[in-house]
Amino acid sequence: MYPCPRYDVYNRANGQRLRAYASSRRLVGKARSGSSPPIHLFSSSHFAVSRSDPFENQIWIEVKAEVMAHPAMLTSGASGRVASLLFLSAPRGLLLLFRGVALLLLLPFRWRRVRGSKVEGRAESSKKGGRVGVVVRVPAAMFPRRQREQDSAWRRALAIQRVVEARQQGRLEREVALFTTARGDTLFTQSWTPLNTKTRGLVVLLHGLNEHRYDHFSKKLNDNGFKVYAMDWIGHGGSDGLHGYVDSLDYAISDLKAFLQKVLAENPRLPCFCFGHSTGGAIVLKAICDPKIEGWISGIALTSPAVYVHPSHPIITTIVAPVFCLLAPKYQFSSASNSTSPVSRDPEALKHKYTDPLVFTGSVRVKTGYEILRSSAYLKQNLYRVSVPFLVLHGTSDDLTDPKGSQRLFDEASSTDKSIKLYPGLLHDLLIEPERVEIMADIIDWFSCRVHQSDCVWASG
Repeated sequence: MYPCPRYDVYNRANGQRLRAYASSRRLVGKARSGSSPPIHLFSSSHFAVSRSDPFENQIWIEVKAEVMAHPAMLTSGASGRVASLLFLSAPRGLLLLFRGVALLLLLPFRWRRVRGSKVEGRAESSKKGGRVGVVVRVPAAMFPRRQREQDSAWRRALAIQRVVEARQQGRLEREVALFTTARGDTLFTQSWTPLNTKTRGLVVLLHGLNEHRYDHFSKKLNDNGFKVYAMDWIGHGGSDGLHGYVDSLDYAISDLKAFLQKVLAENPRLPCFCFGHSTGGAIVLKAICDPKIEGWISGIALTSPAVYVHPSHPIITTIVAPVFCLLAPKYQFSSASNSTSPVSRDPEALKHKYTDPLVFTGSVRVKTGYEILRSSAYLKQNLYRVSVPFLVLHGTSDDLTDPKGSQRLFDEASSTDKSIKLYPGLLHDLLIEPERVEIMADIIDWFSCRVHQSDCVWASG
């Protein structure tokens, strides 16, 4: 026990009560609800006892004025040697601590084999020598630029090879072209031209995040008289950039605008439509908010557009994501994997999608995810600006993009020609769902009615 009797100590200036042990030399305070050791409040040189009531165990003290004005009074720890919380050193220290913790979280990188013939060849030679070669996955900012360029060149070569093989098999409608952006990046583009049907319209396809596969849909459009163009946006498919990384979705939007201008210059006097899936749908929506682009387009069709994309917590968008974008924009969070939520109920279609080396199957990169959240926030505030004819389709069981976003687009858009169709129980990737034939027919019928507006009326449901 303490060698002093137990008293209730009061500050005469403000009546503040301290649960404490007291003596003529010191006051030792202890929190009421804790078992921490006593705290030395101040010495006898800092106070004077004004009244003592031993029967009620009370001591009233007066703290000297010069002590009350001293900043060291707001301290914790023994003998008041800890700096005041009001000093700038404390916030500065907290900032350094936060930065240290953030950097520490980035240390445990995952190990995996890297795709590519050269890397696999090295691994094989290591195995022969009794060693197994592995490569550390680190933030992509630490990747040598040459290695990133080699990766995009390998992906582009594979994409071109597929088109060449298709043409060798008689698929002469499919062609490939490389498109250079204003930034100097090279994008992989394809086109499908109807061979046995008169071309009556154009469709420009924009894929979703981490994908690129629309050959099956393009063939259906060809059969119905539509020439199709597709562009792999930056960081995807056969285009330049770190695989799965998008520094800014505004790059993809400006690239789409330039690509549209090129397509229309090559095909004058043909109505042009845009199709966008998921994040590609969000890119199309932001692009057509430009009045100039709006005048070029006869209509758009969207499947599962990324209008409503919810972060796990609002603080992710406002604080955490911006900070991590500055520290390590290309870092991959293992919890943000593409395979977290199913996108189709067709196992065979999922197998084909996720075994394609041109489809990025890794975890979402920090800056890419943040750009999607920013795009979603922008669209929520600007849906009224959408005035072109549009068809939006969404599965009601989509866990990646909220169907409520498509409904809100339909409700708030200023378009006079707009249609929505919700498919009960369907998931995110509508064009690889078991009902894909019906869904493709719905989209093509809508395009056809806009080419010959007076011939038919498309009913939404």
